[in-house]
Amino acid sequence: MKKKIITFTALTLMLSNQSEARDQIKIVGSSTVYPFATVVAERFGKTSGFKTPVIESTGSGGGLKLFCNGLGTQHPDITNASRRIKMKEVKNCEKNGVKDITEIKIGYDGIAFANAKSGPTFDLTLRDLYLALAKEIPADTEGDEVKANPFKMWNEINPKLPAKPIVVIGPPPTSGTRDAFNELAIEKGCKTFPGRNALKKKDKQLYKSQCRAIREDGLYVEAGENDNLIIEKLVANPDALGVFGYSFLDQNKDKVKASKVDNVFPEFEAISSGEYPVSRSLFFYVKNAHASVIPGVKQYVREFTSSKSIGNEGYLISKGLIPLPKSERAKFEKDGKTLAKFDENLLKK
Repeated sequence: MKKKIITFTALTLMLSNQSEARDQIKIVGSSTVYPFATVVAERFGKTSGFKTPVIESTGSGGGLKLFCNGLGTQHPDITNASRRIKMKEVKNCEKNGVKDITEIKIGYDGIAFANAKSGPTFDLTLRDLYLALAKEIPADTEGDEVKANPFKMWNEINPKLPAKPIVVIGPPPTSGTRDAFNELAIEKGCKTFPGRNALKKKDKQLYKSQCRAIREDGLYVEAGENDNLIIEKLVANPDALGVFGYSFLDQNKDKVKASKVDNVFPEFEAISSGEYPVSRSLFFYVKNAHASVIPGVKQYVREFTSSKSIGNEGYLISKGLIPLPKSERAKFEKDGKTLAKFDENLLKK
């Protein structure tokens, strides 16, 4: 029976319905990884003899949902992600027959907080970001109890901050940038209160819901999956802060300026070393059942994992990608060549 299922899947992909057959790679996922993947896809299309892959920016969560929906030409071959896949997403993949995937880490990125060059200067701490944007904040100095966030002005949180209304424009819940922002900025700020740390030991689920939830009263404005739209909104409102990946900051330095976080600017070396506190890894995931059927998948993966692409002198570095250490890059280059199966035990560590 198992052999028949595999044969049917292959025929579905290749032969059974020519109207659905594809000779072009389909990629979805992260808006942060999107510009890097687009550069690789364009070069690949010009030099490989295969068609240029079609890439859609759906956000990390949205991309992984589409990716895990099943096998067949109606489903994407690759999904980009600005965070690692979650165990519940792996289980959803397996439930839908997507049981063999390869994880590729391409480099690092920092989440930047920036505003228009004509606006005020922000020198933030993780605690400032938490108090400004969390749905609930400590009701006492220790953080034993919480209350609805009452703050409307930055200087109410910290007198050193501008006397400006809190307006932060950022990604929606489907975005990997939002996931990373919640975990690396909001939760880290929450943990500066002893009572919140104590809660983590008592009730981890309650702790996560209280230490990662973003306020919903209009002061945090969701701008969709288009980071360029955030830049436009910042130019229109110089007092607003935007949340997006380092690469977009790097590409728009003529329009926006970065804020310090815990006295560190989001710069190449600071993100690479981990000194910048809001740094994260960038990935893409390959559906291996498609790799031997959809033309060019294996070759695209090799292009994206090559030293000429993501090495220290690679063409993506000039686009804002922070490179992996040499040994780590070599591992993922090898995984890309062999399409090594993802070890879900990594998610349990």
